[in-house]
Amino acid sequence: MARVVPAVIRALDILELFLDRPELSAREVTERLDLPRTTVHELLVTLVERGYLIVVPGQPVRYRLGMPLFQLGSAFAGRLDLVREAQSVTRDVAAACDEAVHVAVLDGADVVYLVKVDSTHPVRMVSAVGRRLPAHCTAVGKILLAALDRPALDGVLAKGPLASMTPASITDAERLRAHLEQVRAEGVAADVGESDTAMRCVAAGVRDHAGRVVAAMSVSAPIIRWTPQSPEKWTALVREGAATLSARLGYRTTSH
Repeated sequence: MARVVPAVIRALDILELFLDRPELSAREVTERLDLPRTTVHELLVTLVERGYLIVVPGQPVRYRLGMPLFQLGSAFAGRLDLVREAQSVTRDVAAACDEAVHVAVLDGADVVYLVKVDSTHPVRMVSAVGRRLPAHCTAVGKILLAALDRPALDGVLAKGPLASMTPASITDAERLRAHLEQVRAEGVAADVGESDTAMRCVAAGVRDHAGRVVAAMSVSAPIIRWTPQSPEKWTALVREGAATLSARLGYRTTSH
């Protein structure tokens, strides 16, 4: 059986300390890892030599991450497949709730569904991968619209009147803006019969390695299975699923 190399493990331990701090001194590294000062010094010198750490200008015993780590991270991020990762996570979420789970992205003023895992119930949501719907009528779409900055949202709303899919659809731009502020604050959105009067849906955002909301995940169920407990239960589940998918895409929450 192959053996791990202690020096490599220690070097990686040092690099991982910088996930929480932009800069660290040699003394802080020594104290955090409880390693001998000479060992830390040798590892730091080696990491600086290879460019994985750089010395903070004017502070010879303080360090920050170097460019090769950014290049490696970017190479990894570029190889991630949103659909592949989403299929795995949506299957787990669907198994936990036995309702339809979707992952969608924004395309102009519409959402496009990339992944769907259906429930096992006879009565199911009528949807399909590749289907396109007005974003403002859907929970996933509201999440994605809420993540846009003001100019981008203005551009979407300038494309034309807001379509009405049901009497519950939001068709007034200013009302939608106010609603999106609430979605942005809560981090979750609901579709209460706005795209289909017979369905209810909750959604949460999926972030990539840079923290950008690049997709949204939803749990949908017909109103015949939508109980007073459903919003809280499905919201917690879709938040967890979206967080799991975000982590798969390289997103890391910051601790305070």
